[in-house]
Amino acid sequence: MEKCKRCLLRECSKEDIYEDIITRIEKLPEKDKADNDLYNSRIEICRKCEQLLSGVCQKCGCYIEFRAAFKSQHCPLTKANKKW
Repeated sequence: MEKCKRCLLRECSKEDIYEDIITRIEKLPEKDKADNDLYNSRIEICRKCEQLLSGVCQKCGCYIEFRAAFKSQHCPLTKANKKW
């Protein structure tokens, strides 16, 4: 059975969302991906942030695991109190 590509979040399980994010990260061109050390340090910073709620940054609305995978991305709070 193929997964629906036009489902709303309320129609998906959290596992489906996570699997989709991992699949998208795997498809990123290597030149655009953050290396594992950078990715993991970003995730740890976000884990401690008050803006994190269920894997989503409440400041910008992104899934942090996806945003952290991009070499060129930055934290929306970088200027305030976080270093990515």
